[in-house]
Amino acid sequence: MTESQSTKRPPGVCIPWEEKRADFPKISGDESVVKKVWEDVDGLAYMYIWQILLSF
Repeated sequence: MTESQSTKRPPGVCIPWEEKRADFPKISGDESVVKKVWEDVDGLAYMYIWQILLSF
């Protein structure tokens, strides 16, 4: 089984913050703000993907 097939993600999440955090350099400000924005945008992306799938 490949890594992408064995990865469990919570419902409503495309890329969890824990995975995305590794892509960012050191955050000098409040990391919780960046995390909240990421989770909001990721949730919208998830909803958009489902909307497209259900529309066609």
